[in-house]
Amino acid sequence: MKVIVLGSGVIGVTSAWELARAGHEVTVIDRSAGPALETSFANAGEVSPGYSTPWAAPGIPLKALKWAFQRHAPLVLNPLASLKAAGWLGQMLSNCTSEAYAVNKGRMVRVAEYSRDRLAALRQETGISYDERTQGTLQLLRSQKQLDGLQKDIEVLREDGVPFELLSAEECLLHEPGLAGSKHLIAGGLRLPGDETGDCFKFTNRLAEMAKALGVTFRHGVTVKGLDKQGDRIVGIQTSEGPMVADAYVVAMGSFSPALVKSLGMKLPVYPLKGYSLTIPIMDAARAPESTVMDETYKVAITRLGDRIRVGGLAEIAGFDTSLNDRRRATLEKSVGDLFGGAGDMAAATFWAGLRPMTPDGTPVIGRTPVQNLFLNTGHGTLGWTMSMGSAKVLSDIVSRRPTEIDASDLGISRYGRGVTATRGGLKPATA
Repeated sequence: MKVIVLGSGVIGVTSAWELARAGHEVTVIDRSAGPALETSFANAGEVSPGYSTPWAAPGIPLKALKWAFQRHAPLVLNPLASLKAAGWLGQMLSNCTSEAYAVNKGRMVRVAEYSRDRLAALRQETGISYDERTQGTLQLLRSQKQLDGLQKDIEVLREDGVPFELLSAEECLLHEPGLAGSKHLIAGGLRLPGDETGDCFKFTNRLAEMAKALGVTFRHGVTVKGLDKQGDRIVGIQTSEGPMVADAYVVAMGSFSPALVKSLGMKLPVYPLKGYSLTIPIMDAARAPESTVMDETYKVAITRLGDRIRVGGLAEIAGFDTSLNDRRRATLEKSVGDLFGGAGDMAAATFWAGLRPMTPDGTPVIGRTPVQNLFLNTGHGTLGWTMSMGSAKVLSDIVSRRPTEIDASDLGISRYGRGVTATRGGLKPATA
């Protein structure tokens, strides 16, 4: 079957790889000059199934109000953009309950754990390298209040069989010796030993080359203008280089996916949540992180990528604006400076911003649509790198009409149907 994949970020390229492995003739179309030049370019670098947590959580509305008055807030609301995103924000707020949080985190962990296993299998089979490390994630907590708030996360981790370790400040230093100078800031930590790190940009480009060897065609510098629909099927796409036709179409365009499918009557609740990163050359390896440290206070990930430190995080409701904000840079610098002062050459750091395609419940949208030959693989938020390989295999199995290896019944766009609410087992019609 001929399949066109729209988008060549990590989600689009992994989708193309799995579809080609399943025997399909695949073409990838992207407006950029090469793979992973937008959201996948300089993300935090963490492959963190255990840290797969929805932004929509109990207490977030109150925290958001407090953050509005903080200089180094992890979540920033641009007033004009927030008005335009009012519907999406309303859906997100409706997911800030204990019940919804447990459902959403469980779904996210399910996809992320599967994805981590698929990534490990790919490494073993192909030898692909991308500055990877398999030394876990340390969620660093600066206060007793943060430690006390871990209980809900721990319950979900236990239920899903995800290994974890609760650590004292001294034990945190055993795994991350570079924190020695900041021990006085640490109340404790939650370590997730199954998590990994790696350079998403390197990975995506190397996998794209491997996909080409399988026969995948990449058409870069081509803009998708629209989808042509007849009856219940897509019969072609309009591009800057003319019409293109396939048997099936996969939308993996991140934050730009909703605009493309809107003309088909689909309301895809994916919003561009702006994030930032710093890439810092290492000056003193002994002071640098060994793997990923999540600074819970600022929602910032500090990751070792070869001879660099990647500091990524924050969430800004700013629409499709990718301009660089020095105030956000100051927050990233404060987090890494507090915890790993002197490890990197801050003056030589590269500052970047990208748009994470976020759903209101945190879970990606993977699978079928009401249009018979149109499929979605988008909405991964801050966890596209973490969920990429698993999402791609689920997508490929659905396109190929094969049974999926994990439950995918609650991952599709149908969960946003009118009158649908979350339950621990999946979805059910809402009752009065």
